[in-house]
Amino acid sequence: MKIICCTVCIVLLLMGCQQQRQQPFTTWEIYRGDKGSTGYSALDQINSTNLHLLEVAWIYHTGDAREGNRSTIQCNPIIVNGMMYVTSPQLKLIALDPLKGKEIWQFNPFVNEEATGVNRGVTYWAEDNDRRIFFSAGHYLYALNADDGSLLLNFGDSGKVDLRVGLGRDPAKLAVWATSPGIIYKDLLIQGTALGEGYDAAPGFVRAYNVRTGKIAWTFNTIPQPGEFGYDTWDKDSYKEAGGTNAWAGMSVDEEKGMVFVPLGSPAFDFYGGNRKGTNLFGNCIVALDAQTGERRWHYQLVHHDLWDYDLPAPPTLVTVNNGQTKTDAVAQVTKMGMVFLFNRLTGEPIFSIEERAVPRSFLPGEATWPTQPFPVKPAPFARQHFSYHDITDISDSAHAFVEQKVKNVRMGSIFTPPDTNGVVQFPGTRGGAEWGGASFDPETGVLYVNANEIPLLIKMKAVSLSDDAGASRGEKIYTLNNCTMCHGANRAGTAVFPSLQQLSKKFSKEQVAALLKTGKGQMPAYPNIKEEDKKALIDFLFDEKQKATHTQTTATNPVQQYRYVHNGWTVLTDKEGYPGVKPPWGTLNAIDLNKGKLLWKVPLGEYPELAKRGIPATGTQNLGGAVVTAGGLVIIAATFDEKIRIFDKHTGKLLWEYKLPAGGYATPATYMLNGKQYIVIAAGGGGKVGSPSGDAYVALRLKD
Repeated sequence: MKIICCTVCIVLLLMGCQQQRQQPFTTWEIYRGDKGSTGYSALDQINSTNLHLLEVAWIYHTGDAREGNRSTIQCNPIIVNGMMYVTSPQLKLIALDPLKGKEIWQFNPFVNEEATGVNRGVTYWAEDNDRRIFFSAGHYLYALNADDGSLLLNFGDSGKVDLRVGLGRDPAKLAVWATSPGIIYKDLLIQGTALGEGYDAAPGFVRAYNVRTGKIAWTFNTIPQPGEFGYDTWDKDSYKEAGGTNAWAGMSVDEEKGMVFVPLGSPAFDFYGGNRKGTNLFGNCIVALDAQTGERRWHYQLVHHDLWDYDLPAPPTLVTVNNGQTKTDAVAQVTKMGMVFLFNRLTGEPIFSIEERAVPRSFLPGEATWPTQPFPVKPAPFARQHFSYHDITDISDSAHAFVEQKVKNVRMGSIFTPPDTNGVVQFPGTRGGAEWGGASFDPETGVLYVNANEIPLLIKMKAVSLSDDAGASRGEKIYTLNNCTMCHGANRAGTAVFPSLQQLSKKFSKEQVAALLKTGKGQMPAYPNIKEEDKKALIDFLFDEKQKATHTQTTATNPVQQYRYVHNGWTVLTDKEGYPGVKPPWGTLNAIDLNKGKLLWKVPLGEYPELAKRGIPATGTQNLGGAVVTAGGLVIIAATFDEKIRIFDKHTGKLLWEYKLPAGGYATPATYMLNGKQYIVIAAGGGGKVGSPSGDAYVALRLKD
């Protein structure tokens, strides 16, 4: 009888362990927590009653941060296979012991080369004893043994596939990489890519790779080819040269329905579309695809004929909404414009009405703005969508007067005010509203949490002649046409984030610059498409060597085609001290009830201590990275310029706890349970597009014993 009882107990114990392992939202094995990209954890050991016991469990330093603010970490760690997988500022893939933060192994994809780009996470797949990590760096997708970090030579070309291959154009002339990890559906890795944003950008086709072989199983053409749905939404021959419309932000999968949800970016060039008239499907669309075949199930375009770089910036969030009578599986998409669009997951029908409203037209020659844009009736925007004199900063009289003078002769208005040569204030700007950190969703309450930026830009377009032009050298034209101005400025003076290119000869040799143009470095992409003679002219210009003005003839029959429009860079509208030129808040955390389509609360996210000392309340700061919401009643987020990680009460938005990190935490945290202890881990890499000093740390927190 005792033997039978013991056997039953063992069986029940094993069943309990299996049920616990399978309990949803208790692990963090996938980028952003789960395949629905909810950023939710059902763990509640760390909760609103015991945050005073929260302490640092361990800190791991990667050791490869760049000097100043020239590197960052944006990785959301995953914890699986008994290990934590993270990436470093120079894109080494590292396996850590999640209990102690000790390194187990690392893989360096850039041995004897310059590291380029950023990485936001990796993808895990396993079948029996075959355990794999998929990881992108440069223009390659790598497959590694998850146990020891060795390349899996049976995948692709000796363990890697070239992301430039399979796009229908010469791979050697394309700049293609991946910032966000792919997502698994059965034995497929569905992968998006990041691209250049100039006129010669690669197309952003979405591809599914066989996880074992690396072969492409299907491709979804985000720029429709002749005969495909959406082809007539572009100029007839646009497909031959148009680029962009890429899924750089990551994706979500509903395994039960067999669907993958893809957020797509804008067509390139971002700020002028005279060469791509039409609505430009599938630019700025959320697209639902059959995950097994890549066939389109439905789509919805959230920006028609984008001229503002309003990419869909984050993975769609798979949610369930309840109107009090019925529950509906839905998908929520946050946007840079500060909107939330909510759709029936299966059909694509809007949960709340979406209105097409008239928007301003462009005054640039050849441009044809679409006359309307979609606006959801609910929820209300979580970021301001209009800029006028009334909105100019009020932190001081001098700051207000300085900004007022700056915008004296520029165009102001709504989020869809088209760029022009006199200058426009774009607000909330290309950094959001929402950014790649995306939204988190609490399935118990139906509340969506999203952090937002409200940082105005001052955008000014410039026509660059493709024919005779006595006013610019060949090298200057190439500098302008290849969008170098977008980061380094028209005068090459740089910004707080991107370096100055003035007096370049004191820092680099011509050979070093040529190598950088070929391979890229850090956040600077490669420019493989530049011809050798053009590269020489560009380098001569950067080294301030005198050049003759160009006298190149064009055969274009349309006068508009003799020009390309570029802009003066992502120039933030600031006061004389460098603070944003709009009334605070400049960064916020928002809670939105998706059941009712109602904003519940909004609080500033981040502060400038020097402004607080002057009696200016918390203003919020620019923020990059996302939040985690937990069953313990918490919203956990770093993201801010003041380098703190904060914990808020998810019901009220009250700040409960904060901690100063070794560097800015411009990433999304992860939380996991190990040996009966709940941990929170965040990358503290600083730098990047926020511009604070770079760091190299991963910081794990837990409750004191």
